[in-house]
Amino acid sequence: MPILPPRLDDRRFDDLLEDLLARIPAHTPEWTNPRLGDPGRTLLELFAWLGDALLYRVNLIPERQRLVFLKLLGQGLRPARPAAGIVSLTFAQPTELAAVTLAAGARIKAPVPFETLAETTLLPVAAEAWYKQPLADTDAARMEAVIAGLQKVHRIDGAAKGYLASPLFEGGQAAGGDGVDVFATSVDRALWLALMAPAAARPEQQTVVNSAARAALGGGDSGATAMLSVGVVPAIAAPALFEEVGQRARVSVLWEVVSQAADGVNADYLTVEPVPGDANDTTAGLTRPGVLRLPMPDESLIWAPANDVGENPRAGVGDNPPRLDDPEKAARLIGWLRLRPQPGSGVASLRLAWVGVNAVAVDQRNTIEGRVLGVSTGAADQLFQLPAGSVDADSLRIEVEESGRGYQPWARVDDLAAISANPVVAREAAVFELDAEAGGLRFGDGVRGRVPERQMRIRLAHGRFGGGRAGNLPAASLSEVSSARLVGAPRSLPAIKVVQPLATEGGEDAETLALAEQRIPSTLRHRERAVTADDYRRLAQEVPGTDVARVEVMPRFKPRERRFDVPGVVSVMVLPAQTFGKAPNPRPDRPFIERVHAHLSVRAPLATELYVIGCEYLPLGVSVGVTIRDGFARETVLFELREALRRLLWPLPPHGPGGSGWALGRTVRERELEVEVSRVAGVAEVGGVNLFARAEVDGKGEWRLLTRNTPDGTQSLQLAAWQLPELLSVVAVDNPAGSSGAPGDLSAVANPFSDDTAVAVPVVPEVC
Repeated sequence: MPILPPRLDDRRFDDLLEDLLARIPAHTPEWTNPRLGDPGRTLLELFAWLGDALLYRVNLIPERQRLVFLKLLGQGLRPARPAAGIVSLTFAQPTELAAVTLAAGARIKAPVPFETLAETTLLPVAAEAWYKQPLADTDAARMEAVIAGLQKVHRIDGAAKGYLASPLFEGGQAAGGDGVDVFATSVDRALWLALMAPAAARPEQQTVVNSAARAALGGGDSGATAMLSVGVVPAIAAPALFEEVGQRARVSVLWEVVSQAADGVNADYLTVEPVPGDANDTTAGLTRPGVLRLPMPDESLIWAPANDVGENPRAGVGDNPPRLDDPEKAARLIGWLRLRPQPGSGVASLRLAWVGVNAVAVDQRNTIEGRVLGVSTGAADQLFQLPAGSVDADSLRIEVEESGRGYQPWARVDDLAAISANPVVAREAAVFELDAEAGGLRFGDGVRGRVPERQMRIRLAHGRFGGGRAGNLPAASLSEVSSARLVGAPRSLPAIKVVQPLATEGGEDAETLALAEQRIPSTLRHRERAVTADDYRRLAQEVPGTDVARVEVMPRFKPRERRFDVPGVVSVMVLPAQTFGKAPNPRPDRPFIERVHAHLSVRAPLATELYVIGCEYLPLGVSVGVTIRDGFARETVLFELREALRRLLWPLPPHGPGGSGWALGRTVRERELEVEVSRVAGVAEVGGVNLFARAEVDGKGEWRLLTRNTPDGTQSLQLAAWQLPELLSVVAVDNPAGSSGAPGDLSAVANPFSDDTAVAVPVVPEVC
């Protein structure tokens, strides 16, 4: 029998009024007609309404007790998490030729508030990424004579290899898919950033503009080193199947600025490295999206070779930068920045989704400073409300006024009751407790934490607030800087545009009360410790900022060896949420797995060997032949048939045979698919079902019809205990009269809309 929380009183307004009317003959028999509108009945209705309101409040007592229980467990509501991303800044007016430094917290115009996370120097330069793209084999063979001639012209003793100077991330937009491998796909294993000045109003003024931009890039007459903020977004691919995920090694690379060699023709290189400190390299060695602040050399050392081969016959040759053949871009070129592997490091590949300059990290929060929250009454356990909820606890600074000392900083603690075992230390501690989701402060009672003195003010010195899924915006949603504080010489804020190459992501709404109450049983079970399989499952589903749709726990399974019964090993398979039917099947990327692993590893027993893995999918193809009932649309029935099979084999809830996704290791049987097909409305008869597996033939994937079982003549796809099927191809045909069966070859199904006597040829339209 289920345990249902009791209602202290389940009577409502109608029940109370009916009970009062029933008592009239016993107490006032002379009142024989308590009709509607009668003053006496009106008083009874008023009393019933007051009683109903009172009972409603009484029935809230169990809910209040649950809330108090949450607080006793230390499980307050989780605050919202902000969306974050990397953007590039640029002056809106090309006449701005002086560098400006924006303090952290610059506000960006967007549908929801966004702010910059760090100080950034905006230089009057733009950057374009280029690489030396090798010629294809056919082009190289066709231009063999040309390359041989160039070899003589440039007096190259060894072999010559032609290349094309190809741009990357054009228009500031990120590369799609898996990004671009800037080392493996280039002739010289390098990425080049062309640093260009703004376009001058008239061509004859471009030289002056270039000199001013180069002076700003080198620090000018200020004597200070200019810092170039380079934003880098690696294209982080999904980890290899069952790869051990840990902290990624930093990529050993060199950043170099082109300088003029002693011969005045060729390029020399000056190495620049970020100033030591995490704030100057938030990419963690090009392993995650972030910004590097590179100190630039003096402007006298920054140089770009001429691109005119008549003036510079060595343009683009050898170790020199790529040759730019666009006259407009070549006229604005003031320098080059090169990224290449550290010699001897063995780095041969680096996939990037975007690179840009004048970059800064942003997130969906709003900063509030210098706000008085209230005045102390001198009582114990005082509560003060912050201006907003979902506060970033790390950024919060609270100050309390003290007699003769002014405002003094007080520290935040997780629990006032656990300040210190020393009662003297606990009594004198200047601390407060924070409810981050609601934005509430609680001070001590004189035994567990000091009490702010009476008539003394409590002030919010600094705090950042906000977050939510509304901040997950597509690329190009952020447009301009709306307000910012400049560092250095006082001047007005110039108009600054924002280039957003990638979508902001990571935003998550604050936890609701209903979700928090659902955590009470699981919290009591695992108490933030992963011991049982159910503990691992529940903790994996509670990883902050990660939408985990399915968790499978495989005790004693070592993924690298595909072996069970290994003592001390726990493998947790996680799949991210994904819209049904969106190909391919859901696969976790490396950051997703790293977040889950970091959350579980600190909660697992010390001797546990923990692995967080994705899923190994086995490709599956299905062909079906059916007869459609009269009165049903052919294409509609075939579409519903394909969707029914996808729902049956989909790995995420609420689909799959039991509503929890297809089970790990469950064999895919022809008969089960046939039953599912027969349930589709409009299917009169199932002529047959064929299953296909993917096979590699001469390096190409081809569909192979599965062998039928000898006893019953059916097909089945056997899965290992760690595998799931991935339905990649479904061919459904309507069997014409007198025929039956399913297609035996997925690639041999005729197009019903084609003409047997004609060949499809594209036509070039006429343009007036």
